[in-house]
Amino acid sequence: MLRDPALIPLSHQHQHALALCVRIDRALRSGDTDLASLQAEVARLFEQEIRYHFDAEERVLFPAAENLPDLREIVQELSREHVVLRAAAARAVQGQMTRSDLEAFVSQLSEHIRREERQLFEGMQKHLSPEELVRLGAAVDADFGASGLPGASCEIGPRR
Repeated sequence: MLRDPALIPLSHQHQHALALCVRIDRALRSGDTDLASLQAEVARLFEQEIRYHFDAEERVLFPAAENLPDLREIVQELSREHVVLRAAAARAVQGQMTRSDLEAFVSQLSEHIRREERQLFEGMQKHLSPEELVRLGAAVDADFGASGLPGASCEIGPRR
C-alpha cells in the first residue's frame, strides 16, 4: 500500500534508521571492530532523530492506534520495544555495547521498523479516514516542532 502523506515523515525517519542498521551490519560483517565509532553513530542518530520519533509515536500515533481494536496488541509490542531500544541507545552513549549488543540492536531496530511500517502504518491507513490521517499527521508535525527536533526530516509537505 502506498504510504499516506501524513505518515511519510515517520517513514523517512525509518529509512534513516534502517540505513544506520545496514552500515553497522556491513561494518561488523567486514570485521570492523571499531565499536566506539559504531556506538557513536548509534548515539548520534538516536539523539538527533530517533528519540523524537519514539516520543511522537508514543504521544500521538500510539494513542490513536490503540483506539482501533485490530492495532492494540501491536501498539503494546511496539511500546515495549521502544523501552528496549532506548536502553540499547543509552548503552551506546556510554560506550558499553559489545559486538553482540550491536548485532542485537541492528536486528531489534530493523524488525521494529518493519513491524511499524507493515502492521501499524498499514493498519492505520486501512482503518482511519483521509481526514483523520491528515489530523494525525498535523499532530505529529506539531509534536516534532514543540520537541525541538533538529532538521527538516519530519516536515509534512502539502497533500497531493
